[in-house]
Amino acid sequence: GNIYWTDHGFNLIEVARLNGSFRYVVISQGLDQPRSIAAHPEKGYLFWTEWGQTPCIGRAHLDGSEKVVLVSLGIAWPNGISIDYEENKLYWCDARTDKIERIDLESGGNREIVLSGSNVDMFSVAVFGAYIYWSDR
Repeated sequence: GNIYWTDHGFNLIEVARLNGSFRYVVISQGLDQPRSIAAHPEKGYLFWTEWGQTPCIGRAHLDGSEKVVLVSLGIAWPNGISIDYEENKLYWCDARTDKIERIDLESGGNREIVLSGSNVDMFSVAVFGAYIYWSDR
């Protein structure tokens, strides 16, 4: 198995084996303050959030190829990201808009607000079965 992580200090997404070997940079260009990351090994996708000048949610293949922006409008500080493997949905939380939203994994369409709060400062989100879990600061 592999583990992926973001380094927002250097604007990189990296991967290594679970034991730390075979470490390499998957994406090194076009990122601006990547925050969270989620991998879907079965579909071969990697998803991430970015805070930078143009906050967005991106997707690429696990090797970093075919990078696309799925969401770039109506987001400010997208923090946590999570995959619903059963429903093929991608969830994220936004610390500025105080929302949890979701989209279709493949198309990036069918955007929905799942939860909207006020002064929540959402930090992470996880989806498991019929439940959504989140943390705030």
